[in-house]
Amino acid sequence: MLRQSGENLEWLPNIQCNALPHDGPVPPERENKHYFSPNRFYCVETICAPCGTVIAWTKFDRAESPTNIMKFLNRIYTTGESRPDYICIDKACTVLRHIVANHAYEDWFETTRFIVDSYHYINHKATDNMCHTWCNPAPTDGSAPNLVVSTIDKDGNPCFKRAFNTQACEQLNSWLGGYESILKRMTPGNFNWFLHTMLYYHTKHVLRKQKLQKEKEEGEIQAETSNENEDPDSDQYY
Repeated sequence: MLRQSGENLEWLPNIQCNALPHDGPVPPERENKHYFSPNRFYCVETICAPCGTVIAWTKFDRAESPTNIMKFLNRIYTTGESRPDYICIDKACTVLRHIVANHAYEDWFETTRFIVDSYHYINHKATDNMCHTWCNPAPTDGSAPNLVVSTIDKDGNPCFKRAFNTQACEQLNSWLGGYESILKRMTPGNFNWFLHTMLYYHTKHVLRKQKLQKEKEEGEIQAETSNENEDPDSDQYY
């Protein structure tokens, strides 16, 4: 029987754990009162494409700090040519300040722009000019035309919409949360194997859905083309 999140069973100890928000400040290190319980990693960090394909993942032992994030990104994207045009992080403005403070902006700003995902962006302070100027996921002033596209809504009125899904990693984390009760009781080796296998099959599933969607769209285009090429004066069979 699996223990659900937040469920306290009578024969298990009731351990209170205050979860820290990922976009909050880095907590100071604390001393353990005893060493009778195993240490745990703080979180699993993933890199996803907008379509949901998993590019890489790692574990952060203490906190999701800007230093750990940049080390992870530098390890995955070793050259400027391999870096994406946009990197979407829930704490992109904090990472951006870290890059500027460590004089790494000359390297990263030539290739990449850091933006906040749409879900966390609405919770950021309106007085944070740096965040709203450089980390806006959908600017309407024309500064990032690749992030916003014009379209027509259901009422026939012109409007703007986001060109990419900035919630890909958050959606992946929500899916992985269903395996939390299993993962948190595993040894490090089993944890790494199980998580890597699940992400591998998840990526295969996403790629398969993309292939089927592409084949469907190509079939619809071929059907429309064949209908347009039909001769309206051809013989009719009754």
